[in-house]
Amino acid sequence: MQHDEVIWQVIRHNHCSFMAKIETGIFCRNPYNVTGTCNRSSCPLANSRYATIREHEGVFYLYMKTIERAHMPKKLWERVKLPRNYEKALEIIDKHLIYWPKLLVHKTKQRLTKMTQMRIRMRKLALKTREKIMTVPTKEKKREARREEKAEKAAQLDNVIEKELVERLEQGLYGDLYPIQKYKELLSKEAEMNEMEEEEEYATEYVEGYEELEEEEDMEDFGGRAMINEDADMDDDDDEEDDEETVYIDRKRDRKSSARKLEKEEPNSKSKKKVRVHVEVEHEDAPERQRAVL
Repeated sequence: MQHDEVIWQVIRHNHCSFMAKIETGIFCRNPYNVTGTCNRSSCPLANSRYATIREHEGVFYLYMKTIERAHMPKKLWERVKLPRNYEKALEIIDKHLIYWPKLLVHKTKQRLTKMTQMRIRMRKLALKTREKIMTVPTKEKKREARREEKAEKAAQLDNVIEKELVERLEQGLYGDLYPIQKYKELLSKEAEMNEMEEEEEYATEYVEGYEELEEEEDMEDFGGRAMINEDADMDDDDDEEDDEETVYIDRKRDRKSSARKLEKEEPNSKSKKKVRVHVEVEHEDAPERQRAVL
């Protein structure tokens, strides 16, 4: 038979594997503890009737323990899934813990509030982009440094060997096996080619941007001159024809002008004839009209 007071006296005064004593206080590492502190009301081992909230893969569950299941450790805790909505979760807690101690119900709701706030902060931090700090072991650093030193030494050794071989060739130690003159000629050619490539790369050139337009203008000028010559020849011929036409036209004009002069002179000749005008004058006193001829 389970006796809560005996269990608490043993745990508190003798030994408890979940107890953590710190300068600020005594805490409990048991995952089912509601408050996280080690005391009589919040100890999950010394209370046969107990309720708490736990998180599993981002989902909150309400855990409840009763004295009726104390003899079945496999079914000791009853688990109820809580919705993500905070108000609905509080309603479910009130529904399942309606006849439980008010202090325990209040602590359970406080734990739900703290856990929801923690989940909100976790989501905000996950959305923020932060720098990830990576640790590099000292062994790898030393190994890379040794490899760099060996590579530098090998490069220097290759340059020294190349210089010694060139000096021996110049001294003629190898005789006719390796012709030094051809080797020098090849080196000089390679150097000249490299210099030419460098000059070509960095040399600036100035190019005409309107070559096609100038060619078209030259062709137009050449064609224009030919057209001018042809036009000049045509103009000479036209001038001769125009002279003949002007003579013919002048004759016609003379005839027309003479005809117009005659027409003008005829009405003048007619107008020279005297015209008689009859004028009648009436007087109030005179009984008869008087006529005068001008």
